[in-house]
Amino acid sequence: MQPNSSLTTPQREQLVDLFETGFGYVAAANRLGFSVDASKQFHRKWMLHGRLCLMQSKTKSTFSFEIKKEVVERFLAGATKMELAAEFQLSSVQLVTAWARQWRAGGDEALMPKPKGRPFGSVQNQEVSSEEDRLRQQVKRLEAENAYLKKLRDLRNQGHA
Repeated sequence: MQPNSSLTTPQREQLVDLFETGFGYVAAANRLGFSVDASKQFHRKWMLHGRLCLMQSKTKSTFSFEIKKEVVERFLAGATKMELAAEFQLSSVQLVTAWARQWRAGGDEALMPKPKGRPFGSVQNQEVSSEEDRLRQQVKRLEAENAYLKKLRDLRNQGHA
């Protein structure tokens, strides 16, 4: 089963068999009692990849900025999502829609690859550069701890007075 699919492997195989005999996604969904939306998404993948849609890809594909930009430009010029997905060997037509939406919202910058993982310089990755900085941080922490304890003592004294 695909990680994000609501359909099991046998259900997907049943859908492919019906698609190959001429059923549309609505008729196949009704015949098997599946969700029409799930059937529609799977039908698009079947139209794009044929029986290969039953195979699970080993890795997640990544695409360069140039490819994403070309796909978006051609989509906005009038090419269909299905044509573009087939030509650029995309896993789904939804990638074309997502890239176009991202480009409209943020321009070329939105299609640029994003760095993976924790941002550089985050608290966990930040190393103290010198002994002096480390001591300053320790003094700040101890001062805050001392202020907290004094406040706690004052609150307790007010409760007993």
